[in-house]
Amino acid sequence: MNTPTEKNISFTPAKIKITSEMTIPKVFRRIARENKKHIAIERKTSVNTWLPVTWQQFEHEYRSLARGFIGLGIQPGDRVALMCHTSYEFSLIDFALWSIGASAIAIYETDSAEQAQWIIEDSHCRFAVVENLGMEAIVTTAQKSCPFLEKIFVLDHEALNTIASISEEIKDDEIDARIDNLKADDVATIIYTSGTTGKPKGARITHRNLLSVAMNGPLDDDLFNLITGRDKRNLIFLPMAHVFARFTNIMALYAGNTVGYTADIKNLAADMQSFKPTYILAVPRVFEKIYNAADASTGKGVKHKLFRHYVNIAIQYSKALDTPEGPSRRLRIEHRLGSKLIFSKLHTIMGNNLQGVISGGAPLGERLGHFFRGIGITLLEGYGLTETSAPCCVNRLGNIKVGSVGLAYPGCHITSDEHGELLVKGDSVFDGYHNNDEATREAFTEDGWYKTGDIGTIDDNGYVWITGRKKELIVTAGGKNVAPAVLEDRLRGHPLISQVVVVGDQKPFIAALITLDEEMLPTWLTNHNLPPMSVHEASTNPQVIAAIDRGIARANEAVSRAESIRKFTILTNDFTVANGYLTASMKVKRGKVLKDFAHTIEEKLYTK
Repeated sequence: MNTPTEKNISFTPAKIKITSEMTIPKVFRRIARENKKHIAIERKTSVNTWLPVTWQQFEHEYRSLARGFIGLGIQPGDRVALMCHTSYEFSLIDFALWSIGASAIAIYETDSAEQAQWIIEDSHCRFAVVENLGMEAIVTTAQKSCPFLEKIFVLDHEALNTIASISEEIKDDEIDARIDNLKADDVATIIYTSGTTGKPKGARITHRNLLSVAMNGPLDDDLFNLITGRDKRNLIFLPMAHVFARFTNIMALYAGNTVGYTADIKNLAADMQSFKPTYILAVPRVFEKIYNAADASTGKGVKHKLFRHYVNIAIQYSKALDTPEGPSRRLRIEHRLGSKLIFSKLHTIMGNNLQGVISGGAPLGERLGHFFRGIGITLLEGYGLTETSAPCCVNRLGNIKVGSVGLAYPGCHITSDEHGELLVKGDSVFDGYHNNDEATREAFTEDGWYKTGDIGTIDDNGYVWITGRKKELIVTAGGKNVAPAVLEDRLRGHPLISQVVVVGDQKPFIAALITLDEEMLPTWLTNHNLPPMSVHEASTNPQVIAAIDRGIARANEAVSRAESIRKFTILTNDFTVANGYLTASMKVKRGKVLKDFAHTIEEKLYTK
């Protein structure tokens, strides 16, 4: 039985209580009218420049689109499937549908026809807007089993102009009447969780849910200076089908920021240099990539040793900030020298304007957190789920405990039950799973706490520390409980490693499946005087294996002997979103990996 304990509850009061009359389109209608000339968004062009879009322009465009949706016959409560990369168009469609009481149901751009079909069928979408012909083919396949899906619009074919021109005669009064009839507890969207088994569950996210997190974060005393104001610039590059990016967009626009969108994470460095964000929100894999790219770019020999030396100085400096005496004189001198020689180059890579970053979606390694803070970029680790509309806790400026996920987010209550499972209450907690009352009942305690499925502790100061997923805890044959995240987080910081899955449930020892980072491999090989080779060749190369082995030895220093990795095997294919082994937020689908690689695990790791 999941019963909240009395030991600790983390709670931060909300500055704004969401009333029944408050909805996303109503709040932003006021913002648009009061800030007509303010630049809300900058649109990326094909030559990597950014065109300003004022609130007046943005509102005009999404209301024009809203008229067209009304002309198509879309009624309040209707749903439109949206399969599209992160972009200005995604935001435009979101706001247009909200303005007429409807909602966009996002399909990940990497989803298969089967996945798209389930989402369209379960949410009963009447129309679909897709980005290109490839996505149209996927949704068209789904349409065969979903006869209620009336029409598919393709953005490649000027779909938005086509939709907007359908009913230009519709008056603003009709849009405003629909906005005024909406209530806070009406569903704003349904977000389908990327589950590891079975069909994804559709989490009903209300206007109250999203406004609670979007409006209260920017008003928090310790977050205000990072995310609030017209001088702040936020670049969104995570998939907007995911709750993290959806929340980020609404929050940044509410906070008065200028928002930019980019679809391809491979171009992130160039986009950051041209857009010059003041802060970003991202998943840990992005920060691991930035660190690994910087590490690889230093080459070999003296330069590489120098980089590694000042990485350690940055980490030591950050750790010293948490001590009563602070950094020593010697450490301060070395840190200043590192800033000139190394750290300034990293700032340039990230646009020379970055003040802070917020990490969520998966655990961030403590070493990486100290590194970024040590080079002068505040990294605030947070924690949340689809069902909590993204954040339910986050570290704060001036109140950082590296390794924790911080204090409760404004308006959230967090506690734990007798088994250590974290429980959450607040206005941000979702309305339930669409068409799945049984799953909804199972998700809550009898007295209304949402069961996160994550194991953690809350210290005496209210900071939350995540141990691991309840379902992911490994129990070895010897009865030792092992949280795989501790080892996996440390290993993903290795320049050769892309993904790690620690295994060993009911086995005599802990082992690991490793995948190589195909992008980083060529640079690593050059730096180590090795000839070019494929990932397949590298997986059996003695020097590569030895390098991974050394990385595992360092990671094992963080755990006991019984929890340490004794054996590993390198797979020849990476885990990706495209092949179904990663969720859109870059988390490994552990259950699918364990099932599909069961033979490899048994043969390579546990057969003598």
